[in-house]
Amino acid sequence: MQNSLNLEGVEQQSLKDYTERAYLDYSMYVILDRALPQIGDGLKPVQRRIIYAMSELGLSASSKPKKSARTVGDVIGKFHPHGDSACYEAMVLMAQEFSYRYPIVIGQGNWGSTDDPKSFAAMRYTESRLAGYAKSLLQELGQGTVDWVPNFDGTMREPVVLPARLPNLLLNGTTGIAVGMSTDVPPHNLNEVASALVHLIDNPKATVAQLMKHIKGPDFPTGGELVSPAGDIKEIYTTGNGTLRLRASYKMEGNDIVITSLPHQVSGAKLQEQIAQQMRAKKLPQVEDLRDESDHEEPTRLVISRKRGVDVDQLMSHLFSTTSLERTLRVNMNVIALDGRPRMFNLVEMLKEWLKFRKSTVTNRLQHRLQIVNDRLHILDGLLVAYLSIDEVIAIIRKEDKPKPVLMKRFKLSDIQAEAILNLRLRYLARLEEMKIRGEQDELNEERKSLDKILGSAARLKTLIKKEILEDAEAYGDDRRTLIVEREAAQALDETQLVASEPVTVVLSKAGYARAAKGHEIDPASLSYRSGDSFLASAQGRSNQLAMFIDSTGRVYSVLAGTLPSARGQGEPLSSRFKPPDGAAFCGAMIGDNQRRYLLASDAGYGFVATLEDLVSRNKAGKSILRVPAGGRAIVPAPVPADTECLIAAVSSIGRLLVFEMDELPELAKGKGNKLINIPSKKYKDGAESMVAAAVIPEDGHLQVHTGTRTITLKWNDLDDYYGDRALRGSLLPKGWRKVERLEGIE
Repeated sequence: MQNSLNLEGVEQQSLKDYTERAYLDYSMYVILDRALPQIGDGLKPVQRRIIYAMSELGLSASSKPKKSARTVGDVIGKFHPHGDSACYEAMVLMAQEFSYRYPIVIGQGNWGSTDDPKSFAAMRYTESRLAGYAKSLLQELGQGTVDWVPNFDGTMREPVVLPARLPNLLLNGTTGIAVGMSTDVPPHNLNEVASALVHLIDNPKATVAQLMKHIKGPDFPTGGELVSPAGDIKEIYTTGNGTLRLRASYKMEGNDIVITSLPHQVSGAKLQEQIAQQMRAKKLPQVEDLRDESDHEEPTRLVISRKRGVDVDQLMSHLFSTTSLERTLRVNMNVIALDGRPRMFNLVEMLKEWLKFRKSTVTNRLQHRLQIVNDRLHILDGLLVAYLSIDEVIAIIRKEDKPKPVLMKRFKLSDIQAEAILNLRLRYLARLEEMKIRGEQDELNEERKSLDKILGSAARLKTLIKKEILEDAEAYGDDRRTLIVEREAAQALDETQLVASEPVTVVLSKAGYARAAKGHEIDPASLSYRSGDSFLASAQGRSNQLAMFIDSTGRVYSVLAGTLPSARGQGEPLSSRFKPPDGAAFCGAMIGDNQRRYLLASDAGYGFVATLEDLVSRNKAGKSILRVPAGGRAIVPAPVPADTECLIAAVSSIGRLLVFEMDELPELAKGKGNKLINIPSKKYKDGAESMVAAAVIPEDGHLQVHTGTRTITLKWNDLDDYYGDRALRGSLLPKGWRKVERLEGIE
């Protein structure tokens, strides 16, 4: 018999409660100890530990750099027991001048590039030390300014937060993704932030609008232009979240456009590929050449050579819209407040919270120094007593086995004072030392008075904070790099503007193969076709116009004529570009400007006139335009000449031709249309008769009737025999002419 499980002393809880608590603990760990920065120093734990470890290694801005592997080893061995690659990557980020507005680490070796920020060398190859700016984070570390906690194994202590003298969070910005929340704080200019802090100290009730007179907007390390409207920037600073639009900066050098700076975190190589891709696809005819002339002196210099007569603003607007020359950045100022809780801050709240931190730090520093001064004065008082009675002190020390209590009792000294006297070296027993002690006492008394005045006066404390902020701004500040220029939203050029305007003839074969031949003089029927295929229809227009194709079900599809294959080949199947219904075949082609009109008709004898503007479809499945009866099909569309009186000719499969005035036919956007020629419904259903072709004949023009290998021309006067009202049966053509394949109206 098996022993029963003994659960005595084992805590039991439901799986629901356990998983809920475990997930909540994990979430809070990620939020507070990994992903979100603390508002005081603006650093995440791994960044703080890297900076502290480097300071402990003596890697100051003026020291010789050490191998990065040495620093990473110290960080993960002493403070941050996580992966070395993640730690090194965090260190690299703080060293990249294109990533951090004010880099905290100075690196030697390959630390990545704007084209590929992750192309940095391994930590065993690179060397690093702290930048001068890091002094503003570490300068007051040993002055009682911040709390310390044990490291992960309890063998050492590390600072909870660094005593930053500047709001590093706003200056360098940060990004982070936690559990259920994220942060995206953009970088800012130090001089502007310092000016805003001074204004806020003097005017605690300052508004966002007032602070924005000092902080114009974010300032990114790679420069560029911030083109968001002023209202949007103000809204972001008021609510703490929103989006910004960043653009590259450019200048003109003759006929060339020179890109001089890129938006934050945009790769120049990727941008070149985006532009080159458009050029290869013949979607950027305005650009003649693209080259990268970047070097050490000009890290960003991309040259775009435009063709003569091209509008620069229009071209750049298109590139801003279709490439990474313009990008949007998310702003989400969600950070850990001084109370240890993450929350959203607006600009005023963030600066006020940091000033609260700074006031606390400065107060701690002054109190710590005051304690040191008082302790030293206490010791000096004891030393002075000893010097005034030096012989007696020496005698007590020589005679007594335990001189300390005797000294304390005889001269009314404290334990610390007596210990200081006993630790004196013989060389300091000279009479001259008394003068030094009194001089030091005077200096320390003056310092104590000064410290007491500052700690006892809120105004003096504010003045000191302002003074130190301005001193650091003078030491580390620089000019704004990102220009703030309010511009209209970028607009991509219509695809018809991206193709050179050349005369073309669009040719469609019976098998549904399409191509575009240069010029209008070509004879489409004489082109080479695949075996078993032949000419069906053609349309004349320009390469930057939309070519439209109608299928047998009456759906119309659009494609830019300039993108069709050349007539040197045999074309490509339209079914590879579009998705027509099953069993549908392409029946005709159209092209022209938006106001160009075409006669659309079905073989049932119904049709209408349509404007190309109403037929445009960007959908691969096309757009339903002509309603075709079940079992029927659309016929080849006929172009309608502009600004002239016209006749419409319709012919049936048994050779009946009807000519009538075009005014009798309506102009529609879609539908079945009106009856052109009378096809008896019974004959149509039986397949005995249908309409095979229609054409529009301009005034004083003529009609070409194509019957197999024969082409008959009917002049305007010859059409009287077939003239009548719309919807009549029409007159039979002479014998031998009745198997009509197509009609063509000729001017």
